[in-house]
Amino acid sequence: MTESLLSRIAPYFTYFALAFALVYILTPIVRELNRRLGMVDKPGARRINTVPVPRGGGLALALGVMTAIIGISLVRGGNPMCGTNCHEPEFWKLNLLSALMVALGLADDKFSLSPRLKLLGQLVIAALVWFWVGLGFHHIWPNIPASLDCFFTVFWIAGAVNAFNLIDGLDGLASGLAFIATIGMAGSLFLTGNAAASYSHFAFAGGLLAFLRYNYNPASIFLGDSGSMFIGFTLSVMPLTTQTSGSFLVSVGVPLLAMGVPIFDTALAIVRRSLRRLLMIRDSKEQKNGNVMTADADHIHHRILRATRMSQRKAAWMLYISGLFLVAVSLIAVLLKSRAAGLWVLAVAIASIAIFKDISRVELFDAGKLLSSIARDRARSSRRRIARLAAPAYIVFDIFALIFVFFLSLWALKLPVTRDVLRIELTLRVLSIFAMLYFTGAYRTVWARAMSSNFARLLAACALGSVLGTVATYYVPKLDHSEIKGMTLAYAMTSTVALVIVRLARGLIRDLFYALDCSRLKGRKDVSRILVYGSGLRYRAFRRELVRSATENNRIIVGIIDDDMLLRGQFIGGIQILGTLAQAPEAINALNVDAVVIACEVRPEWLAVILKTLEPTGVKITHFTFSEKEISSK
Repeated sequence: MTESLLSRIAPYFTYFALAFALVYILTPIVRELNRRLGMVDKPGARRINTVPVPRGGGLALALGVMTAIIGISLVRGGNPMCGTNCHEPEFWKLNLLSALMVALGLADDKFSLSPRLKLLGQLVIAALVWFWVGLGFHHIWPNIPASLDCFFTVFWIAGAVNAFNLIDGLDGLASGLAFIATIGMAGSLFLTGNAAASYSHFAFAGGLLAFLRYNYNPASIFLGDSGSMFIGFTLSVMPLTTQTSGSFLVSVGVPLLAMGVPIFDTALAIVRRSLRRLLMIRDSKEQKNGNVMTADADHIHHRILRATRMSQRKAAWMLYISGLFLVAVSLIAVLLKSRAAGLWVLAVAIASIAIFKDISRVELFDAGKLLSSIARDRARSSRRRIARLAAPAYIVFDIFALIFVFFLSLWALKLPVTRDVLRIELTLRVLSIFAMLYFTGAYRTVWARAMSSNFARLLAACALGSVLGTVATYYVPKLDHSEIKGMTLAYAMTSTVALVIVRLARGLIRDLFYALDCSRLKGRKDVSRILVYGSGLRYRAFRRELVRSATENNRIIVGIIDDDMLLRGQFIGGIQILGTLAQAPEAINALNVDAVVIACEVRPEWLAVILKTLEPTGVKITHFTFSEKEISSK
């Protein structure tokens, strides 16, 4: 039995050990060669390394792995990339395209190719995988159109290549995450009874582990673009070679989760750089200021280093653990082979939100800055056009909201959705409320400055519109009237809630960006921390002014003081009321407050008491007031 086990393990170990040995030997040779050729990363603003380090180590990784795979396949026969049933030409074509990808990366390591030229080369090689080699997603989806299959294949390969290219900014990070992803993919093949297709996975894992010996912090050689692009290409192609009908989870789901960290970082980079591109165009009025492929220092590893001040090793291990978690979840999903797998995918989504909840602040802040810049640029003629589109925009959103709550009401009352219901009742109920909104002046109201009477009128319009719609549908004989009273009440209530949400959305979004701005400002040392005295209308007006200037603001409210003792411990707009004036000095010291803003009406004698109480703290004191004074044209 032991001999049988050893005989089964031996082929996998052979691939792993040979690739490990070759890469281990070749890496120092390539390192010295690249140093003499001047392929060296020197310290800089975006570089984490503090000493010059040779790059282009991907050449050693690719040579070692490909030599091991080709050498053993020539001795054993068959195709180690997808088992013994694959056609041999596919194997050789893939190796040739891998070599082309490494050559493209080496050219960039040596000559610093333009991002567009490099992307063009990646797209051409990815297209050849579909057109020349014949790989794609058609094994999973046999009926997929050829054009879509080509697009998905090119997008899949180019996306993986650039994901590992972008994540390669920390010693050992890209190679370590690739090792974890490779083991995860190999594990999924074992769990699905396709172990023979994992030989190349073991060779790739062995090469990565050997390269980590030199690439782990402190690194003596970097992957360079040749290495990161080879890793991304290999990890994206391996699942394509093992596809069978119905293998979506193994062929797509597991690789997506296994490469989750680089993919997440790439998605954020695209959003972040696109937003900054638009901001730079608006600020400088030039069209050639940065693009999606312009490098920055806001990748996940950069942010972890800045936020936690961890060492490179600890930061890398933090991301390794994230990768291991995602791989473990994907393997459990494969093992369960049931609906329970969906629970694990849901767990991943929740965990990802919890782990990366702070990561996207930069992107969201840039989005808020861009939207605010557009909204407040009074010199732009488009602002006037946008203002004229306010009412039509409300109409469009209202119609969609009314349609949505109609279906929601049907679902809540368990009523059937028939053709007559969609054709007649939906039309009558939506038009009835819409007509009442028009006649009550809802589209002439400036909802950003609406009062309670405006919302009361909105409620009345929804109620009357729902009743009017009921009367209209009652005389249609084709419709079922058994739940007509319940439908009237349900539609009136849900439509009111939906339309109120539509009108409050602008303020909620503005407050969201202000909260994100406050979160961003907390980590800066040049920010003025404010304690507000008073929590009434003036406080809300003061806070509104801060919200309006969120993108240019360098002040943040850290607490509120109010003389109403019953309010102590309560929250207003997310800010806690810390106590009365007597607790102000203690709060100032505890929160490192720089200034106190009095946001309420105070008599002169009480103002003297406030100044006397706060004088020992030495903080700046200002008074936010509403004032009215007579002016004359003379």
